[in-house]
Amino acid sequence: MEAYYYQHMTKPQQAAYHAMKAGFAALSPSFSVSRLENRELSDIFFQLRLDCPEIFYVTSFSYRFYQGADHVELVPEYLFDKSKVKDHQKALAARVEKLARPAKNMAPLEKERYIHDFICQNVRYDKLKKPYSHEIIGPLGQGVGVCEGIAKSVKILCDALGLWCIIAVSEANPEQGIKYRHAWNILKIDGQYVHLDATFDNSLGRDGVIRYDYFNLDDKRLFRDHQPVICPVPACAAIDRFYYREAKLSFTKVEDVVKRAQMSIRKDLPFVFHWRGGPFTREVLAELVKALEEAAQKRGRHAAVSFNRSQAVLQVHFPTELPGEAAEEDANEGEQYEGE
Repeated sequence: MEAYYYQHMTKPQQAAYHAMKAGFAALSPSFSVSRLENRELSDIFFQLRLDCPEIFYVTSFSYRFYQGADHVELVPEYLFDKSKVKDHQKALAARVEKLARPAKNMAPLEKERYIHDFICQNVRYDKLKKPYSHEIIGPLGQGVGVCEGIAKSVKILCDALGLWCIIAVSEANPEQGIKYRHAWNILKIDGQYVHLDATFDNSLGRDGVIRYDYFNLDDKRLFRDHQPVICPVPACAAIDRFYYREAKLSFTKVEDVVKRAQMSIRKDLPFVFHWRGGPFTREVLAELVKALEEAAQKRGRHAAVSFNRSQAVLQVHFPTELPGEAAEEDANEGEQYEGE
């Protein structure tokens, strides 16, 4: 398990972190913690739960102290009573072990894809935002979650499979219409740091297609449509680990797109690809749509195109009926992180 945020704390903060972790593990109704500034204790609590997604049963805390004392008495707010917490812990440990088992002997990249695909195929976004959707109990126990719960589930599965993984959190930006924080993961694959946003890919997938628009992005790509992080994280500089590049589904020429599309039309399969032949402008989109439609018509089909503008990824189906215009997809739709 990577206690990344713990490693970046001062000694007094680390002492408070340990005290909280031990108190929560014991399900104590209250316990003593070194007296720090209120904001500091909140930050430690927040980062402890990023490092340790298994602490799914503590939602917040209050504290009391005596004038001049060097400690405070911290009072956790538990999501369930003690026996229910233990039942959930047992069930979740068994669930994580069962999910991890088939991937134990896979290579690191295969493990990452296994976890990503599990989320995309088995978890749906929880618009009602139940309390457990922000914790691993939502995605892993109920099959629903919001970005916080999904990022924590990815981390706990990475931990179980020996993959280096942390949770990154970005700030809200109300001026740009982003009301809430967002959470995703950073992994270290073959010694290189990469971004993985399983929630965004989950929001794009439909008709049985798993999307990889946010699978192993570098900083430049990721922050095209993500806000800056609230806590420092490692730089992700590997530009060639992006899924579509490694899968040879990243094209710079229209004729190569057409060639690959023809294979999909013959097999009656959807076609998802990344465009890196210069800026993804309206004109480039129009050129690609036209070329795809012409290729489809040769086989009595049409090209129904949707696209993720930020990441220059296009998904194409080949129906027999004439589709409408190319539709823009919003990977950010409904995303909410209601953490501290």
